Amino acid sequence: MQNEDFTDGLLDFIARSPTPFHAVQSMAELLEHAGFQRLTETEQWDVSSGRYFVTRNDSSVVAFALNRPLTEHGIHMVGAHTDSPCLKVKPNAAVTNNRYLQLGVEVYGGALLNPWFDRDLSLAGRVSYLNEDQQVAHTLIDWQQAIAVIPSLAIHLDREANDQHAINKQLHLPPILMPLPESGSAPDFHALLLEMVNGQLATEHDAGAKAVKVLDYELSFYDVQQPAVVGLNDDFIAAARLDNLLSCYTGLMALLDLDGKQNALLVCNDHEEVGSVSTAGAQGNFLQSVLARLCGDEQGMSRTMASSFMISADNAHAVHPNFVDKHEPGHGPLINAGPVIKVNANQRYATNSETGALFRHWCASVDVPVQSFVVRTDMACGSTIGPITANQLGVRTVDIGVPTFAMHSVRELAGVKDAFYLYNVLRHYFG
Repeated sequence: MQNEDFTDGLLDFIARSPTPFHAVQSMAELLEHAGFQRLTETEQWDVSSGRYFVTRNDSSVVAFALNRPLTEHGIHMVGAHTDSPCLKVKPNAAVTNNRYLQLGVEVYGGALLNPWFDRDLSLAGRVSYLNEDQQVAHTLIDWQQAIAVIPSLAIHLDREANDQHAINKQLHLPPILMPLPESGSAPDFHALLLEMVNGQLATEHDAGAKAVKVLDYELSFYDVQQPAVVGLNDDFIAAARLDNLLSCYTGLMALLDLDGKQNALLVCNDHEEVGSVSTAGAQGNFLQSVLARLCGDEQGMSRTMASSFMISADNAHAVHPNFVDKHEPGHGPLINAGPVIKVNANQRYATNSETGALFRHWCASVDVPVQSFVVRTDMACGSTIGPITANQLGVRTVDIGVPTFAMHSVRELAGVKDAFYLYNVLRHYFG
């Protein structure tokens, strides 16, 4: 695959994945097209060899290819996460304020909030509903067009906004959907959702499928601006959710390119941005449960993990030219200078000298440059699914990622070369 084709595919994947549900749906479609067989956790598995995938909560996925005995050869794994910081709609969300219809939102994860103002926002997610047979069912919806905005307060009304601007998450973030007439009530939000669901069902199924009542939902606002290649020489990828859909797509493409000689697995978990504590998160038992089925018994699991390896792929902080002092000297990753090995003495990252050395060797084997990141000693360090997975499975793990600007903003920036560098390394690692 050429760099341009890879980048086009990445941009398309991000555009089709405004929520973790949509990301997993997109990944499942690519896996099925490549011949991977869908499994469910409720059925008995007979998977001594072949290519398979399984999802949980519609927002996490494990895909794997088995070609050799696990206890003898282990399995090469890549881990990433499907979620990104965003604004999630509250259960009883509709608010009428000064004759404007707004929706109440919660901040999901460590979002950089200022960039959410004055953006064209749409809404997407999963809706649970009651069908005509009185059964509970679920579908994904996506308005796809801009339906809301969070306007900034004019500088004339806040003269200190450029010097100090505190955002009250409760009062300042509810997006505005529409003005309301002087006489008349606001539209019923559940009725709007029901209309959307039935429109979706008419597209996906026969005309007879119908929802009669919306029971619940998980919806997120997102910026409708399309991902793009930008820069004077087309050096950068600008997009929402690069953290961490870039790693999900890169790992998936590397898995789909597997030549059939190695055991390989990709896990993409939800809820990393809020601590991974859920059935679909890395602190849940999803990956452990899948591996236990594949290994057969406790001894088989222990032998397999002792011969296995995990690459935890999650974006790294590129050194910002306007804020160089925020980085440890000698550890400021540059964009388009290769993937980054992330190290932390307090085990916020799972890298050690052995796993870091192996990743450096794999990079050198395909002529990919590699960089290092250590957080400043006087600053707090974030974490990834790497330490969680290493702890649960006892598997050797390295934490790496593509250098990125504006992480957790509504629109992030990464390097065109770096994404393709990572794809080449993971492809070699899987092979």
